[in-house]
Amino acid sequence: MAWRFQITFIKLEKIETIGLRVPLKKVYKGSYYSMPTRCTIITRITDSDGMVGESYNADEDKEQEEIINIINNELFPLISGEKHFSPYGFWETMVPSTFDQLRDRKLATRAIGSVDSALWDLYAKRLNVPIRKLWGGYRDELPIIGIGGYYSEDLSDIDKEIDYWVEKDVTGMKFKIGRLSPEEDIQRLTRAVERAPEEFKFVVDANQGYKYWDAVKFCELSKNITQLEWFEEPCRWQNDIRDMSNLRLATNVKIAAGQSEISSQAMSRMIVSNAVDVVNFDASWGGGPTEWLKVAAMTKIFGIELGHHEEFQVAAHLLASVPNGKFVEIFEEERDPIYWNLINNRPEIKNGTISLPDAPGFGWDLNEDFISEYRVNEKI
Repeated sequence: MAWRFQITFIKLEKIETIGLRVPLKKVYKGSYYSMPTRCTIITRITDSDGMVGESYNADEDKEQEEIINIINNELFPLISGEKHFSPYGFWETMVPSTFDQLRDRKLATRAIGSVDSALWDLYAKRLNVPIRKLWGGYRDELPIIGIGGYYSEDLSDIDKEIDYWVEKDVTGMKFKIGRLSPEEDIQRLTRAVERAPEEFKFVVDANQGYKYWDAVKFCELSKNITQLEWFEEPCRWQNDIRDMSNLRLATNVKIAAGQSEISSQAMSRMIVSNAVDVVNFDASWGGGPTEWLKVAAMTKIFGIELGHHEEFQVAAHLLASVPNGKFVEIFEEERDPIYWNLINNRPEIKNGTISLPDAPGFGWDLNEDFISEYRVNEKI
């Protein structure tokens, strides 16, 4: 397609936020958490020329209303009175919303992430280019993995999950551990590996469930599993940077983390402490693509690989834009009805990869019927 570049000031006129909440058919259990619903916030921003930037971000349930309130009543009043050439200027204007010590700063960074994503979609549409081209445009397709391995009383559910993802033609699977002992979790993982084709890749994710020595033990027990790509968030949160740094020295397993951090500054501390081989900083949780791009630049300098915590609709373009991006990840249909039903032009998975749309912006065509069915607010 032919691209035209016309850089002019962006002046914002209107914002619309739509919260979605979809009840799940069962409760999904990880190390120390459970998920009974799947949620997201659609953010639409209209500029003075009538062009609309659109994104959906984050999966908070109980906090959704407060995040929407921050977007509508704090962030948009700040940025609607300004004009900037790109999202960077608007992002700097929104940062003071994170300075409030009397509320959880994560609420503000998630709100900024929602607005920032929609602003990037708007900016790319104004320039008539796919958004990944603005961020580097390294490739137009990338590998995709499924997320599974949730805890169940019936171990045959592991077999069913493997069969499901193999049929979906993904390149591998993220497998949940950390709730049981390392010995019990390695038995579960071994069952999955033996069920899967030989070339099928695995990532394990403890969601900060293990104590340090449990993480060491799991790495020792998994040393013969050649399909294991990395070990995500292995250690408890209190001393995770120190423990992950020590774990990297004690084992031969790649260590991944970053999704629980909400700033590039926090990620810089993790990176310079030699705590990670793979960073999975979440743009939706950590202040948007503008902040994620800073983290991506650091990983390239330090020779670190990049993943992304969920959020396919944003993560796919981000990971495709840089040379060190790894897998984009998705849930199965019952765990994430939003991914499987909200995007009308969801890419087909072929040989473990997906190709991204070449339309301007994110390029996603959202299903308005699905939005109408599961929206939980009417705020504009």
